Amino acid sequence: MNFSFLRTGLVASGLLLGVMAQAQNTSTTNQFVTDSLDSYIRRGMRQWQVPGLAIVVVKDGKVVVQKGYGVREVGKPEPVDANTLFMIASNTKLFTGTALAKLDGEKKINLDEKVTKYLPDYRLYDSVASQMVTVRDLMSHHFGFKTFQGDFSFFKSNLERGEIVRRMRLMKPGGQFRREYGYSNSGFVAAGEVIPAATGGTSWENYVQQNFLQPLGMSNTYVSVTGFAQRSNIAYAYSNTFGPLAKVPFDNWDNIAPCGGMASNVTDLGKWLRFQLDSGRYEGRQVVPWAALRETRDANTVVRSRKSAVFPTNFVTYGLGLVAADYNGKQIFWHTGGASGQVSNVCFVPEAGLGIAILTNNDNQSFYELLRYQLLDSYLGVPYVDRSAQGLKRKQQYEATQVDPTKALADRVAKKNKPALPLNAYVGEFENKLFGHITISQKGKQLLIQFPTHPGLTATLDYMDGQEFRTTYSDLVFGVMPAKFEVEGNKVKSVELRVNDYVEYDPYVFGKL
Repeated sequence: MNFSFLRTGLVASGLLLGVMAQAQNTSTTNQFVTDSLDSYIRRGMRQWQVPGLAIVVVKDGKVVVQKGYGVREVGKPEPVDANTLFMIASNTKLFTGTALAKLDGEKKINLDEKVTKYLPDYRLYDSVASQMVTVRDLMSHHFGFKTFQGDFSFFKSNLERGEIVRRMRLMKPGGQFRREYGYSNSGFVAAGEVIPAATGGTSWENYVQQNFLQPLGMSNTYVSVTGFAQRSNIAYAYSNTFGPLAKVPFDNWDNIAPCGGMASNVTDLGKWLRFQLDSGRYEGRQVVPWAALRETRDANTVVRSRKSAVFPTNFVTYGLGLVAADYNGKQIFWHTGGASGQVSNVCFVPEAGLGIAILTNNDNQSFYELLRYQLLDSYLGVPYVDRSAQGLKRKQQYEATQVDPTKALADRVAKKNKPALPLNAYVGEFENKLFGHITISQKGKQLLIQFPTHPGLTATLDYMDGQEFRTTYSDLVFGVMPAKFEVEGNKVKSVELRVNDYVEYDPYVFGKL
């Protein structure tokens, strides 16, 4: 799915809201919040096709907004409220980063110690990087990987954490170690494995539960998604990436939980924000030392050092599961999270005593980010611009220049061309060293792919032309993509598979066995 329009936009106006916004300041009372927030959210949800949204705003130690909008499930009346559960995906990373920072402060680990001290068999593709990589590197996106590299192999797979960490040595980086920024989920899986190694066997799940969730009273936040669909107050997951808005399966990310496996609601995230804004204290008790929280916020990686054309931001850095930036003269911290059908963000501005968390259940929209920027503008004295209208206009302009890739593939299939080889020539076992095996079989006039490491995932292949087939994955989130076979004479040598950019950008080549 394409979120490129999140980072750019065009100026749009909202006269009534604009007049209101001119009077706003950084005090606890915020005119945009009191007079306009409800209408702004409802309009934005309608325009961006967001079925349900929950939000919490904390200011100066008090919860000033904590509510839900819309519905949990399309076509049903049950509303989203402040206790509705959403998957928070990569907002999990700060819990992992805080855990490692706390252990560092307790001298149970050293963030700048080599990973092999705790995970002796840990290796990367490059032998020099293997000798240098530290615990801090695991959480700072320092590998030189491309963003999301390896995620097709690990996302919704049945691979255990130890196996995921082992397979990181098979991931060939496109950039230089500690030089190119590439967002890495597998690094946080490895970081999660350091916890039991350093604590004598306490799992990531138990450590987060005992050290954060219990002390903060986050009783409706979960470190496992097993059983998520059976809970009583959940937001269902939706996407309109490949057609009309449709329900998509919940992700089972228990095997990669340290990078994105938690579920929560805005009631509990309000507590997490108060804890962050009070330097690690909650209800008068120091839950985590301030030094550990400060460690998560320190810059380990420069993400961008150029002035934004849209937002009052000049620098963006990454700490331990947390992004930091300047925003109209204030330092802000945030992270976004993207699970199938659900996207979220959590943001706090200690200098302003401000915290924001927004949870939504359509993954192909940027309203969840633009609403955050709108609130930042209103509290931090930025002249009014309707961020949602700005982003929507940019999105529409972008889409007007694009050819619908799904329709283009369908048009090629509709020509009913005949492949040069019989379908059974494409049948067999194929292997990619990182991903593992796949099996291609014939099913009538189609080919069928099965993925042993991804339970329940299949894909159909419909012939288009040349040696290309349309790949339609059974799980909508993986997408509808072209597949290209390499053929020598009358023998199939390999197949190149792609998935939705949301999962991984680059293709995988599977050689025929």
